[in-house]
Amino acid sequence: MTTVSAPITAADVHDAAARLRGVAHRTPVLRSRTLDGRVGAEVLLKCENFQRVGAFKFRGAYNAASRLPPEQLARGIAAYSSGNHAQAVALAARELGTTAVIVMPEDAPRSKREATEKYGAEIVTYDRYTGDRVAIAEALAAERGLALIPPYEHPHVMAGQGTAALELLEEAGQVGALLVPVGGGGLIAGSATVAKDGDPRIRVIGVEPEAGDDTRRSLAAGRRVSIPVPHTIADGQALHTPGELTFSVNRRLVDAIALVSDDEIRAAMRFAFERLKIVVEPSGATGLAALLSGRTGPLPDRVGVIVSGGNIDAERFARLCGGT
Repeated sequence: MTTVSAPITAADVHDAAARLRGVAHRTPVLRSRTLDGRVGAEVLLKCENFQRVGAFKFRGAYNAASRLPPEQLARGIAAYSSGNHAQAVALAARELGTTAVIVMPEDAPRSKREATEKYGAEIVTYDRYTGDRVAIAEALAAERGLALIPPYEHPHVMAGQGTAALELLEEAGQVGALLVPVGGGGLIAGSATVAKDGDPRIRVIGVEPEAGDDTRRSLAAGRRVSIPVPHTIADGQALHTPGELTFSVNRRLVDAIALVSDDEIRAAMRFAFERLKIVVEPSGATGLAALLSGRTGPLPDRVGVIVSGGNIDAERFARLCGGT
């Protein structure tokens, strides 16, 4: 019988942490007595909205880009992203003294596009509902001789993302459950890898928007399932199928997927702003939304939550959170 090795190991996550030390921020872990009282558990929020570029994506982008040979760095980097990975690759390229070309959907939030441009990247747009971003980026990279760093389908990217969970567990100690937003699956793949290595009993719960439950369906089917491109305010999670590499990890290590509605995401964003005094983007708020709405089922005494990002402009934040 042939044994297929895992794309990443806990050692890869620890190695990424060493590479990111002094480059990525070690983001805070916040507590709220009000939140603990609402959900009946001690909740520890790993706030990646305070990370460089405002999201966890910098961890994976820099870990992958920094490993490229000098001759490849001299030619440049390409990526495709709805926003946060775009900014992360753009900043990583700038930090490493190279250039980046990013394929972004036409409807990407304006704040994310402007931030990506400010980091010095060139942007190529496409229609997310009719275009194939992977094919576009691969063709562009081949034409220009660029190294393509995907947002999640890469071992070094997954390992870098997992350092957020590693830091949370180092600071908070043992938790019974870990809630992680799920888009392409890189963050939860890296997080589950390092969390289960430290304590196999920890329950790893992914959180998706109701309209974008491709990972939930895929785990239920035991294979990758595609859905129509979802319409949800959680633009960072608006994917139609899980990654191949990420799914190979997540089908082994993820215990459950919780779904949250757009209204529940809005409520979580408001709670974070009013009670925690932090700004969280829709995708970053899904783990908190699952807790506040009771979508996770019974909880252990201590729960870790990765708040994955805070990239949202004031106008959109006010529009989404302005209701009562």
